[in-house]
Amino acid sequence: MIAGRRRFLTLMGGAAAASRFRATPAFAQPAPVKIGVLVITSGIAAPVGESGQRGVRWAANRINAAGGILGRKIELVIEEESNPKDTVERFQKLALQQRVDVISGGISTAVGLALGPVAEDLQALWLSWDATTQKGVEETLPKPKYAFRSVDNEAEAVMAALLTVKHFRGKFRTVAGINNDYSYGRDCWATFLAILKKHNLGVTPVAELWPKLGTTDFTSHVAALQQAKPDLIFSSFWSGDAPILLKQAHAAGLTAGTKLVFSTAGGVHESLKKAFTPEGMILGYNSMYFDAPNASGLLRQFVRWQHETFKEWPNYESDHAYFTIVAYKTAVERAARAIGGRWPSTGQIIEALESVEVESLSGMRGYRS
Repeated sequence: MIAGRRRFLTLMGGAAAASRFRATPAFAQPAPVKIGVLVITSGIAAPVGESGQRGVRWAANRINAAGGILGRKIELVIEEESNPKDTVERFQKLALQQRVDVISGGISTAVGLALGPVAEDLQALWLSWDATTQKGVEETLPKPKYAFRSVDNEAEAVMAALLTVKHFRGKFRTVAGINNDYSYGRDCWATFLAILKKHNLGVTPVAELWPKLGTTDFTSHVAALQQAKPDLIFSSFWSGDAPILLKQAHAAGLTAGTKLVFSTAGGVHESLKKAFTPEGMILGYNSMYFDAPNASGLLRQFVRWQHETFKEWPNYESDHAYFTIVAYKTAVERAARAIGGRWPSTGQIIEALESVEVESLSGMRGYRS
C-alpha cells in the first residue's frame, strides 16, 4: 500500500509537471527586421532591377542562415519602382503602413530625386541602389540625414572617356552622343566631352540626340546619326534601350564603320548578342564585372549561385543592392555594441552608417558622412 501510494504520487507529480510544462507558452520569437525593397520588375529596366533584387535576396538569405541581425531574421517587403509619383506612394506605404525598419532600392535618377525629400520628411531610412547624379544631390538634397545614396554615376562617363582616350586616341575626329533626356543622360554626355577636351583630342561634336527615357523606336535617331557621320558614338543607355538601339543601328549599317562607347550598357549584357553587337566597342559595367580576373571569393560565390539558379550572369545592380543590406546589418550591430547590446534607434543606426565600410561584391564599399 505504501509503495503503491508513493508510486501513485510520483506518477501524479510527473503528470502535473508535464501538464504545467505543456501549459507554459513557448518563448516568443523576436519580430523580424522588415526591409522594404523598391525594385523595377517590368519594362526596359527590368533586367537591371531583377539583378538588384537577386542581390538583396542573396544577402538576406545569407544573413538569416547565420542567425539574422542581432537574432532577428530579415523579412523582405517588395514594392514596384515605376514613375516618381507612384514610387513615392509606395515608399510612403512601406514607411507608414508596413512600418518597415529601412527601405532599400531606387534605380532611376528621377525616382531618386523624388524620394530623397520624402525620406527626410518621413524620417524614414532609405538606402538607394543608384538614383544618383552629383548635380541632383547638390541641387535637391544638399544635407540629407535619412537618405543614403549609392554611386555618383558620372563616374561611368569618366571611365568611359579615359578608356576612349587610351584606346581610340588619334582614331576619331568627330563624336555624336545619344543619351536619355534627363539629368543622368545630360550629365554623362557633358562629363564625357569635358574629359575628351581636357586631353586635347581636338574632337568635334557633330550630333546630340536626346530621346525620352523609355523610348524603343530609334528610327529617326539612327537616321540622324547616319546623316551626321560621326567617327564615334557615345551613349549612356543603361537598360533595355541599349540592345534595342544597337539592333536598329546594326540593321541600318551604322555600326559597321563607327566606334561605339556605351558607358553603362553592361547592365543588360545578357541581351547584347553577337549578331548586332560589334567587336571592339567599349562597354561599361559600373562597379562590378561578373568575370573580373581579380574577383573575390564572395563575388565568385554570388556569380556561381546566380548562374546556376537563373542561367544568367549578374550585372552591377546586384552589387549596389547587396551592399545596402550588408551595410545596414553592420551599422545596426555596431550601434548596438555602443549601447550595451540593445536594438539601436534609427538615429543611432544612421550615425553608424555614416562611417561604415563592408565587403560588397565589388570589394570594400562604404558610406561617407
